[in-house]
Amino acid sequence: MPALPSTIESLRIAAAAADRLKATDIVAFDVADLLGITDAMMIAGASNERQVLAVAEEIEKDLYLKDSQRTARSREGLTEGQWVLLDFGDFVIHVMHQESRDYYNLERLWRDCPAIDLGLEHSEITAAVGADAEAQA
Repeated sequence: MPALPSTIESLRIAAAAADRLKATDIVAFDVADLLGITDAMMIAGASNERQVLAVAEEIEKDLYLKDSQRTARSREGLTEGQWVLLDFGDFVIHVMHQESRDYYNLERLWRDCPAIDLGLEHSEITAAVGADAEAQA
């Protein structure tokens, strides 16, 4: 059973918040068929510890304000600022320092899962540029 539309809409709110604070490579995967504990997972990168914490805080703020006062069930990694995990039950968000993200490469683990369209403007531009590059090759 794929992720619910309400879950996808919540992820879009979270992605927009992360994007507003210049998080990089924001991606989400529908993991509902592989995991019984959550439906979707989002990953966002940040260039330093301060940005990791700011992005995580902005995501939580927007989900509270724009998504029926949704709050995280648990939050981990707030003291180190290398990898913040926000567990909202039906979805999980990872905000990772770029070095940690490169090292753990979570996208590799979930690459067989369907990607979720987060509706970010620049992701469509990036996809179009990638398609043009493939067509020229």
